[in-house]
Amino acid sequence: MTFVVTESCIKCKYTDCVEVCPVDCFHEGPNFLVIDPEECIDCAMCEPECPVNAIVSEDDLPEDQADFLEINEELSAQWPVLTVRKDAPEDADDWEDVSDKRQYLER
Repeated sequence: MTFVVTESCIKCKYTDCVEVCPVDCFHEGPNFLVIDPEECIDCAMCEPECPVNAIVSEDDLPEDQADFLEINEELSAQWPVLTVRKDAPEDADDWEDVSDKRQYLER
């Protein structure tokens, strides 16, 4: 099992989760983070750190977010590992409550 970054992270990209990850399984893209399912040790430390509840256990992944398991796997193979917390984008707060953000995912 792994944890999955879901649609809520798009354009928010808070990195509080990265800071607590003991295995450096987070990868950073232009406006989204992903978790490498091969590196994730299922420790659950990242889940409560996300201010927009974008991280969920694979077992608890809502049906409408199921494709994000594959998206995390695909993009973690392409994007660089992120090991330190960074400032969120300046407009992150504006995106926190926005739904249906898939079209904004930059690969």
